[in-house]
Amino acid sequence: MTPPITTSAPVTPLTPTLQRVAQHLVGGLAPKEIATQTGLSAVTVRQYIRDIRESLHCPPRCKPPVIVHHLLSVRQVATSPADRPAPKLSSDQLLLLRAIAEHSDARNIAIAAKLAPADQRAALEELLTDTGAQNPTQLVILAHGWNLLPAQPTQRGAGQ
Repeated sequence: MTPPITTSAPVTPLTPTLQRVAQHLVGGLAPKEIATQTGLSAVTVRQYIRDIRESLHCPPRCKPPVIVHHLLSVRQVATSPADRPAPKLSSDQLLLLRAIAEHSDARNIAIAAKLAPADQRAALEELLTDTGAQNPTQLVILAHGWNLLPAQPTQRGAGQ
């Protein structure tokens, strides 16, 4: 199990280099795509992402949607307005959306979303379809643009 994010400690401001990599993450790029676009090596990009995680006090193995959520929540990177209106989501979908933004482990996402683990994949696919997002990271980016996620991530159990 991944340890929780420690949100009580102040977030370390990102250096300009880390800020650029973070902006690419919030733009929806995967680490390999960031390396290609920036001319950095994949190893360097992975190290920069680890540095970003540390600055945000995220667990070492948290996934990109969690990192992006924290970057946007603590305003280390600006939120872009969504390019389309927010869809009408059910309360269950909003709960799943928040769980995806705050947890990396599939089991913890299911628990936070109050889903049976076997139902999580289908619920996520439906949420992606309903929002027009291609993947969980893009979903989190869109949700911030639609103001569907809280300004600050929750303290208890976040990032697990």
